[in-house]
Amino acid sequence: MSVWLPGAPCTPGGCVVPTGTTRAVPGAVLRLTAVVGLVLAGVLLLPVGRRIPAGLVGRWCRWIVRAAGVRVRITGAAAPTGGLLLVANHISWLDIPLLSAVRPARMLAKAEIRQWPLAGPLVARSGVLFIDRDRLRALPGTVARVAAALGE
Repeated sequence: MSVWLPGAPCTPGGCVVPTGTTRAVPGAVLRLTAVVGLVLAGVLLLPVGRRIPAGLVGRWCRWIVRAAGVRVRITGAAAPTGGLLLVANHISWLDIPLLSAVRPARMLAKAEIRQWPLAGPLVARSGVLFIDRDRLRALPGTVARVAAALGE
């Protein structure tokens, strides 16, 4: 395996515990309903999103992650306080609430998302920093915005 193409140590065969098929369907429906309800609640609160305390946002993210059936396990040394740049390979939509459940964060997103019909305005209101990956000349401005966000 190349260091440029990292892989997750958790594979379906090694980390996913199979559940009974007869009882799993009602549980899956309940989980999906809970996740959709929590996400919709967050969408409704987006107009006042930046005024909501970070602790409440973190709790909401933990509820989403837990409703999806994910158990969070943190290993290693404690993260330093203050500005921290965390780089993570984006695997699914669940990565965003998972990272925010562990530590208050502002996400980065490719600039194209801003143009998406429904997600664009919602993501922009959440405080995401957009990155134009296609324009090298935009890099100094992007670095300045990220540095300012870390300083906050």
